[in-house]
Amino acid sequence: MTNSAGSRVERPARGCETQEAPSKLRALIFDVDGTLADTEEAHRCAFNEAFQQLELQWTWSKSLYAHLLLVAGGKERLAAYIESLDVGPAERRALLDRIDAIHRAKTENYTRKLRAGEVPLRAGVARLIGDAVQSRIHLSIASTTTFANIDALLRTTLGPAAIDRFTVIGAGDQAARKKPAPDIYEYVLRQLNASPEECIAIEDSANGLRAAKAAGLYTVVTPSYWTYTEDFSAADMVLPSLDSLLGIRELERQLTRGTH
Repeated sequence: MTNSAGSRVERPARGCETQEAPSKLRALIFDVDGTLADTEEAHRCAFNEAFQQLELQWTWSKSLYAHLLLVAGGKERLAAYIESLDVGPAERRALLDRIDAIHRAKTENYTRKLRAGEVPLRAGVARLIGDAVQSRIHLSIASTTTFANIDALLRTTLGPAAIDRFTVIGAGDQAARKKPAPDIYEYVLRQLNASPEECIAIEDSANGLRAAKAAGLYTVVTPSYWTYTEDFSAADMVLPSLDSLLGIRELERQLTRGTH
């Protein structure tokens, strides 16, 4: 395994762990879209369904959507797309006024897909969550998506009581600025009453990484199909998936080393 600078992150051999300083890891803070699950294709399809339902002659291809993902937040993404259209000022204003309705239809389409089981968790996510719960480490979320989307994903993939495993849910409407601003991470840290040095952020995108690092957090990145070409040089650890981790103890060791 390598860190963000390409250097090898050494692991002790199984059963041969050396004595280390006590862990101060109190919480894992997860991003949602692309991190807990590869949700972006479901989001893209939900947007396209909403466009058809509202008689908008738009289709977001995978390549276009990958570009639009550089803008954090669904409503903000719609606004950026509308601003790029070759339309007159009056039509542009009319389209911008429809953003709430478009996004509402998209959210309904997306949550339907989640409830149908179309969006599984990424490899290693369920195991790490279970490991953290067993180790009495808090679970939290810092996301630009809506609470409804978070709730639907967790209930569908981890069971009806899954939301109760998370001490803090930081959703998009709880921060004045979207990622890459650190606002949502700062909100979660305040609610946890924890310092950045006691927590680890888990992200998949450059915007998320910038937000987490701006909040002072040790950050693990697991790039997705949509983000693997982005710059993760500032990350503390870059993994193909959370399945690459030995478990929560490895994160505790890395946090202890990284903050000394």
